[in-house]
Amino acid sequence: MKKSEIITLAANLAEQATAGTEIDLVDVEYVKESGRYFLRVYIDKPGGITVDDCHQVHVRLDELLDQADPIDHPYVLEVSSPGLDRPLKKPADFVRNIGRRISVRTYQPLDGQKQFVGRLTAVENGIVRLDLGAGEIEVPQDQIAKARLVVDF
Repeated sequence: MKKSEIITLAANLAEQATAGTEIDLVDVEYVKESGRYFLRVYIDKPGGITVDDCHQVHVRLDELLDQADPIDHPYVLEVSSPGLDRPLKKPADFVRNIGRRISVRTYQPLDGQKQFVGRLTAVENGIVRLDLGAGEIEVPQDQIAKARLVVDF
């Protein structure tokens, strides 16, 4: 199976593993590091993820992956929280984080730049609105290459 097919299948199985719970699938990665393959599944829920949540999803997902058997070589399955600077990918990720500071990188320059940091004020009709402090910008979601929460210490 191709890497993209493995990620898609793993995401679908992870959605099955979290069905009926408050847990949301945030992201799936399939990477090779230092000669080992890792299938990383990032989950979240209102109030945050616990170690027990990760364990329960890991057990369910491991069973589903064993049944589907999509990877023909050894790999490590990791299930964890996406961290404080979690990526925002799905429309629901943006809606859930209205009012928070985010960093957005676009595929093409908007107003002469590709990197923006500001407070997420709205998400409507595929447009993400950011308050940059010195003004606002509207970014079409299909132009967002990468978006993450900004951690203020």
